[in-house]
Amino acid sequence: MLIPLLLTVSAAAQEAQITDEPVAEAEQATEIDGGMASYYGDELAGNRTASGERFDPDQLTGAHRSLPFGSMVRVTNVSNGDSVVVRINDRGPFSRGRVIDISHAAARQIGMHRSGTARVKLALLNND
Repeated sequence: MLIPLLLTVSAAAQEAQITDEPVAEAEQATEIDGGMASYYGDELAGNRTASGERFDPDQLTGAHRSLPFGSMVRVTNVSNGDSVVVRINDRGPFSRGRVIDISHAAARQIGMHRSGTARVKLALLNND
């Protein structure tokens, strides 16, 4: 009689955990900035980034002036609501008025690969 009760409690706990995850994920992001983003061209493929790794336009990476290397940042295109999570591995952007440079793969995911720039919101994801 005790075993069915334990199984019911365990299943309820797992169900509660699953339904709470989107809320927990939203709480782990901190909006940090907004402005114009641009993306790195494929011509920079293979060049060393400021972190020392080689730039790969097919990876979801980005350049920010001050965030620590390895930071995970959600970049959201405000015109269409599409977002992508990039890992900061470089410094920049060096163009005035830009808040982040992202890889070509990341630009495709948020629909800015044709225009080259987009107005974005940035949210720092916690490493919890």
